[in-house]
Amino acid sequence: MANVDYIQFYSHALSRNVNIEVTGHWGYPILMFPSSGGKYTQNTDFGLNDSVLKYVDEGRIKLYNVETIDMLTFYAEDLPSEVIIHNYEMYMQFVKNELIPYIQKECNSHRVALAGCSFGGYHAANTAFRFPDLVSHLFSLSGIFNIRSFTPESDDMRIYFNCPNEFMVDEESWKYNHMNIVLSTSDWDSCKPKNENMASILKTKGIAFWYDEKKWIEHDWPLWKMVFPEYIEKYFPHS
Repeated sequence: MANVDYIQFYSHALSRNVNIEVTGHWGYPILMFPSSGGKYTQNTDFGLNDSVLKYVDEGRIKLYNVETIDMLTFYAEDLPSEVIIHNYEMYMQFVKNELIPYIQKECNSHRVALAGCSFGGYHAANTAFRFPDLVSHLFSLSGIFNIRSFTPESDDMRIYFNCPNEFMVDEESWKYNHMNIVLSTSDWDSCKPKNENMASILKTKGIAFWYDEKKWIEHDWPLWKMVFPEYIEKYFPHS
């Protein structure tokens, strides 16, 4: 049975402790985000981690489920847009400059994989597309790719740089040649149009990706628990 540890990681960027759930002893590191407002244990609580536990037990992967600050950013309805985007940018700096280097060192890995469902898919995609040299795989499950609706009072350029369907139009495609990108959705998924749009942008840029659309299943945990093991089996085979 996989080992589970709970750690508090002090972030200088955020000036606070960030909770992280670590599942497994060894294996390729996958940094995972919860969906909107979810606890850092959400992917365990709703069974997503269990769906790939076989691969954790086999030592193929190691899961790092990290706390987000959604309730201090995009889901903080009382905060001004400028404060929301500032807080989120500090979170991005924590992920880039503190958390991923810690995982790289612990796992002796140059890059990490990223995964998330729904708004967790946004966090994963935004991180991967902004910092491609740190990321080997992106598993965006029913993700979104734009946060302007959460910051309507501001035209701060930091909003643009946190909207993948905007800044990726202007990115250089060679930066993503090494990355395995999966955009996962379904024909009943409320986020299907967003994924079709992101897929169109990547195709136009000549960036390789896998657009995977399942049938007859809605935007919810049964979909994500069904597809995640499929992607892990494909991209992390037995050595």
